[in-house]
Amino acid sequence: MRAETDVVIVGGGLAGLAAARRLHRAGVPWRLLEAGDRLGGRVATDAVDGYLLDRGFQVLNTAYPRLGTLLDLDTLHLGWFTSGVLLRRGDRLDRLVHPLREPGGAPGTALADVGSLLDRLRFATLAAGCATLPKNRLLAAPETTSDAALRRAGLSDAIIEQLLRPFLSGVLIDRELETSSHVLAMILRSFARGRIGLPARGMGALPAAVAAPLPADLITLDTPVAEVGPRGVRTRDGDIACRAVVVAVDPPAAGALLPTLARVRMHSYTTYYHAAPEAPLDEPILLLDGDRRELVANTVVVSNAAPGYAPAGRHLIATSVVGPSAPPEPVIRRELDRLYARSTADWEHLTTVTVPDALPAAPPPQGRLRKPVALGDGLYVAGDHRDSPSIQGALASGWRTAGAVLAQLRAPG
Repeated sequence: MRAETDVVIVGGGLAGLAAARRLHRAGVPWRLLEAGDRLGGRVATDAVDGYLLDRGFQVLNTAYPRLGTLLDLDTLHLGWFTSGVLLRRGDRLDRLVHPLREPGGAPGTALADVGSLLDRLRFATLAAGCATLPKNRLLAAPETTSDAALRRAGLSDAIIEQLLRPFLSGVLIDRELETSSHVLAMILRSFARGRIGLPARGMGALPAAVAAPLPADLITLDTPVAEVGPRGVRTRDGDIACRAVVVAVDPPAAGALLPTLARVRMHSYTTYYHAAPEAPLDEPILLLDGDRRELVANTVVVSNAAPGYAPAGRHLIATSVVGPSAPPEPVIRRELDRLYARSTADWEHLTTVTVPDALPAAPPPQGRLRKPVALGDGLYVAGDHRDSPSIQGALASGWRTAGAVLAQLRAPG
């Protein structure tokens, strides 16, 4: 077959879009094929009756390094969450915040009955180290699980079980905290350095912004790829010849196209969306279950951070559960009665969104979080399973993979 383009990118999620952006910037001919009817992969937003419902509760961290390469964050008109959490334990509700970003809440955080003062000082030291030490030094540290790393830092069972496990289980989608300590270090680094927000038009605005500079005629939707090879891909509409193929679909789909690729275990996540006439909290802050009932990972009044997520006079609450089992909505509603300490009888259940392949599992060893992207013979693979399991990992992987492709195409011979 004659070469119809230099590079075919399979998959229009964040990794595929980041790869396309770098190739386009370099002036290399490319085409992107997406099986679905939209771009964005696992980052998407549905508009339903005036509400913006993300495909599972997600947030954007401004400290992700690759964001600045690909878009102007100001164009997303981010709404901000409080840098902290509320912790429910019985009748007690503690507010713990980042003391530098929320100085007014520092005294309450210092005096909160969560673990000990020494625990809080040790955790602050851990987070500060992750924020300030060079990234390479953090990733050269002895690797273990996140749970073991927290205990290695001298933290007690009390603060781990009451606060850190509930919080991190929702971030890592890993209740057991079996995720690599290197991933944990990068997560703590981003939370310490950045702010957490939501685009005014929903998380789907992120992939739209990354894709905005790309020529629309080089992107084809509704085009599943049945087979990939060293010099081309096969679709239902025929074959496309090329010099390199970048497989940037989710890990299960990548495994189907690339049978030699190591299998990646995926974590599941379910988000319950409710609408309410009154907000149960007046602050955009995550509410955690410190009683360890192990049903709700977190719940938040999304419209407090981004009012456009709900129609005027209404409020949107997102409640997330980790794991493959999604409890019936009435069970979650009873938990919300307890967590918010108020009746939810007048709340409307809008929908329940389960994402079975929400995030790649990342148990140790993960090394320096950069797995090979070049498979040989012009085949490449990109995605957050090749870097850290995060939005940053997806973008960084796509960018890095495009760099590897450029090196191949420019190599002599």
